[in-house]
Amino acid sequence: MSEEQHSTAGAYVTGAEFTRDTNYIQDRIVADPDAVRTSGEPNEGSIGTVHGGLAEGAELWPVEAGRYRLVAARACPWANRAIIVRRLLGLEDAISLGTPGPVHDARSWTFDLDPGGVDPILGTERIQENYFKRFDDYPRGITVPAIVDVPTGGVVTNDYPQITLDLSTQWKEFHRAGAPDLLPEDQLEEMMPIIKRIFTEVNNGVYRCGFAGSQESYDEAYDRLWIAMDWLEERLATRRFLMGDSITEADVRLFTTLVRFDPVYHGHFKANRNKLTEMPNLWGYARDLFALPGFGDTIDFDQIKKHYYVVHEDINPTQIVPVGPDLSNWLEPHGREALGGNPWGNGTAPEPVRESELVASGHNPLYPLL
Repeated sequence: MSEEQHSTAGAYVTGAEFTRDTNYIQDRIVADPDAVRTSGEPNEGSIGTVHGGLAEGAELWPVEAGRYRLVAARACPWANRAIIVRRLLGLEDAISLGTPGPVHDARSWTFDLDPGGVDPILGTERIQENYFKRFDDYPRGITVPAIVDVPTGGVVTNDYPQITLDLSTQWKEFHRAGAPDLLPEDQLEEMMPIIKRIFTEVNNGVYRCGFAGSQESYDEAYDRLWIAMDWLEERLATRRFLMGDSITEADVRLFTTLVRFDPVYHGHFKANRNKLTEMPNLWGYARDLFALPGFGDTIDFDQIKKHYYVVHEDINPTQIVPVGPDLSNWLEPHGREALGGNPWGNGTAPEPVRESELVASGHNPLYPLL
């Protein structure tokens, strides 16, 4: 088949207002199946549920070190979350990591960065193959992150809002000593509505701007985004992190949008009232997180730019990738220590990135060209 038949043109701008498909594979990998089955709390589709039960028709899988592979493209903000949380919790030995390249066509993400273009553990060229091994002719979006059952090669779940929550709550047996508590029980009541607002207005808000199919839809999305950004700027004036003195799941979810804001969302998605660098509190906060092990060292700016500018043919038909902006400013002092607190709470920072998972030299100011 020709490349034109697999083009993404027409796949993203599909109507006046962009609406994200949140119909994911809601299977879960859990430590105590009975506890999950008896939980009466509904599963919140867009942000996940910390103490959630099992969605109708979904299956439970056992927590088992070495059985599963997290497939997560560094370019994708939703997948980037899972990479960060896996690293913060020290789950590298328990769950292996596969990283597709940044550019894909309508068929799905490919393992083009691996030798021979094949994932060394799964033996597949596209994550699409792993979806089809589980579900013949899988009809919905073939997305990352996805957790794959290595013995069968089939995808277990692509429910990205729930994946990171379950890494924190269900995989505790395999957390490293000193892993931070990203879901502090005494903060959940306040934190989950904040996570919900961040998702609807910021994480997804930039996409509603970028994939708007009418001026009216764009204008509404733009206004909603900047109301939320101003709210965050004000909140972070007196708090080092979103929930106070230490990092939580909320910070992970906001960070993956902020780190992409100036390189991609400001221009490509027309979210251009101002740059992130022009918001003192948000910019300082983003640099504070970037400097922490587990956050900035997972970021591949080169892949991020290639993904958005090449794949989204609807809004960048030339597929030209801009050279800028200069990203060296991510390493400038942020001064957020003055607000006090300890990013790790009662825990400790993760160990340095494993050599097999390092970002390519030159793709991030933390990884200068050799």
